[in-house]
Amino acid sequence: MKKIGKIKDDVINVLGLSIDAGTPIFIGDSNINHMIKKHPKDYNEYGKYITDIIDKPDYVGYNFKNDSIEYVKEFSVNNEFVKVAVRVTIQGNFFARSLYVLNNNRVNNFIAKGSLKKV
Repeated sequence: MKKIGKIKDDVINVLGLSIDAGTPIFIGDSNINHMIKKHPKDYNEYGKYITDIIDKPDYVGYNFKNDSIEYVKEFSVNNEFVKVAVRVTIQGNFFARSLYVLNNNRVNNFIAKGSLKKV
C-alpha cells in the first residue's frame, strides 16, 4: 500500500463532501492488478499519471452508485479524458480503484448535466 495523493479542499468544496481535507489516497497491488486486468492499454498509457490526475484534475464528480470520487484529467496530446475512481473501504481508507479513458461524448454530457464539475 502506497500513498499517491490526498483529498484536497477544492474537491471537497466542489462536490460538497464531508471528508477532512488532506485525507490520504492510497493504491495497493490489488488495485494496480485490477486496473491492468480491466483496462491494460489505458493503464499502460496513463498509469504513470495517477498521482498527477488526483493532484490536478480538470474535473471531479461523485458517483453515488459505487460511492466513488471521480478524478478526470484531459490529456491534450491524445485528446482523451482519463478517469481515476477513488473509493473508500469499510475501514475508512481511500484507494484508487480504477483508471480508464472515457468516451469524449460521455464526458461532455456529464459536464453539461453537472455530474462532472470543473475544479
